[in-house]
Amino acid sequence: MTTTIPGTDAPVRISDPAQFGRVAVVMGGSSAEREVSLDSGRNVLAALKSRGVDAHAIDGIPALLDALRAGHFARVFNILHGQHGGGEDGVLQGALESLHVPYTGSGVLGSALSMDKVRSKRVWQSLGLPTPKFVALARGADAQAVHAAAKQVGFPLIVKPACEGSSVGVTRVFEESQLDSAVQLAARYPGDLLMESLVEGQEMTVAILGRQVMPSIHIVPKGAFYDYNAKYVAEDTQYLCPGLEGSAEDELRALALEAFDALGCHGWGRVDVMRDHAGRNFLLEVNTAPGMTSHSLVPKAAKAAGIDYEEVCWRVLETSFREGL
Repeated sequence: MTTTIPGTDAPVRISDPAQFGRVAVVMGGSSAEREVSLDSGRNVLAALKSRGVDAHAIDGIPALLDALRAGHFARVFNILHGQHGGGEDGVLQGALESLHVPYTGSGVLGSALSMDKVRSKRVWQSLGLPTPKFVALARGADAQAVHAAAKQVGFPLIVKPACEGSSVGVTRVFEESQLDSAVQLAARYPGDLLMESLVEGQEMTVAILGRQVMPSIHIVPKGAFYDYNAKYVAEDTQYLCPGLEGSAEDELRALALEAFDALGCHGWGRVDVMRDHAGRNFLLEVNTAPGMTSHSLVPKAAKAAGIDYEEVCWRVLETSFREGL
């Protein structure tokens, strides 16, 4: 079952694949999530082709912009992940809007805000939405600042890059002796760092497709937490869908949509949440171009709602039809 939320940005429904024109499926890129994006992109490309869409693979933003300026494509299915060449941080969206080329998913604002976990959390805080206690750390902060931030947040805590996805550079820190190595790992990636309270409990995620909020998924990794290996490699992670029941499920889905809308997101995405042992939900982040691999969560949630993979890709492509594009 899905929850349908009334809204003015419900996607246009397309019945004829020719209406999409020639579609560039942009994947790969140069971010830390390149390999995941390539995997996602291959799957999306095959799905669109199976539905009769004239879709073609393009690797990375420079190649895409060259092809668009040459007039080769009518619209873009963006399945790049991450920042700095990853196409999920608002830069690609701005370029496409300047060229008046329609594209899938969130626009400049929603993409940029969602990629920056610190600013996402500040927006949510301003609206009274729950998110773990946190401190933003400037890149290159000295040891005194790092340890002062940890004292403010309190152990256990999480150290992560502020603008990466797929659990890249993330460390769970339970005592002060682990802090310096965690900061060193996060600092390998561009941008500032984020230190936030570790919420122990259930790892939850909620997919949004158009204005439909999909059943939640409770992620149960075999290891300590849902890291990169558990997301994309391991075959022993459990996915319980729906993750909750009754009013608890309704409340989680409503919170996910509120968080999504608060960041100015559009079209589709995935909202990650921690639910503590007392049943309180805490927003972690929004992914505006979620993974579409065989391990990915959006297809799993959609399947539970009776929507197959090919239909998910079709509906995402429909999100490229919106006012102003």
